[in-house]
Amino acid sequence: MKAYWFDNQEGDQRLTHDSGREVDSSYLARLGVLYHHCPELSSVDAIAKDRNYKNRDEITVSPQAMGKVYEDKVKMFFDEHIHEDEEIRYIRDGAGYFDVRSEGDDWVRIRLEKDDLLILPAGIYHRFTTDEDNVSGTICTQELLLTGNQYIKAMRLFQDEPKWTPLNRGEETDINTHRKSYLQSRNAAAVA
Repeated sequence: MKAYWFDNQEGDQRLTHDSGREVDSSYLARLGVLYHHCPELSSVDAIAKDRNYKNRDEITVSPQAMGKVYEDKVKMFFDEHIHEDEEIRYIRDGAGYFDVRSEGDDWVRIRLEKDDLLILPAGIYHRFTTDEDNVSGTICTQELLLTGNQYIKAMRLFQDEPKWTPLNRGEETDINTHRKSYLQSRNAAAVA
């Protein structure tokens, strides 16, 4: 895992966008974002038991696995959104980025690779994309012509039935009870 401030430069979302200013795991924890390195599945099982995650599935994000819906899915994952449940991802193979909003509404980019497990709290604004190492192609007038293999395989863990319901950022999500609870927990952590 590597975390840093997003550079906000124009360009393909799958590029590193590394500002050169690193972010450590203690800052991520202040945002409610938890990271674990889990080279053994038994470590994932222990975290699942401790956090009461009863269900899991696996998702492969690639043109080969998703077919015609791949581009739409990647765009949907990169739309800024929240969930009303924690989002837990254990990377089985490949690599990608989660971007999370800081207290100042800036992006922190988190690069995840095989054996990385990330827990995002309910209510945090975030987005996801595969990385540039998974892209082989030519950029032409802002469009990426895909000729290579874009790929990440992740285990998704759930406390209840498997579901992935994004709530895209807007006035309604700003007043969502899970968003408000998230902000209150961050404010309480800052005071403590």
